[in-house]
Amino acid sequence: MTVYDTLASLWRTVVPMIVGALVAALAHAGIGIDSAAATMWLGSAFSAAYYALFRVLEAHVSARWGWLLGLARPPQYPAGKSTAATVVPPSVTPGA
Repeated sequence: MTVYDTLASLWRTVVPMIVGALVAALAHAGIGIDSAAATMWLGSAFSAAYYALFRVLEAHVSARWGWLLGLARPPQYPAGKSTAATVVPPSVTPGA
């Protein structure tokens, strides 16, 4: 994965969080939510819904919807390469 793809994936994750925080702040100002926890949950729920909606629209309707995630082009991940560590359990010998 290139540096651009890494930064693009981070940016496309951060933009919905920023939008969620702004919506939560506006809701707090307009509705008068008393609890900071309610504001946090509202922002988190909105951010998740925002990201899911525009990812689905980008994938199934038009790539132009990706602009609402911060970048029009999603990152390209190389096929067949995994950066996750492989854990191999110790071998068990019968009768040991």
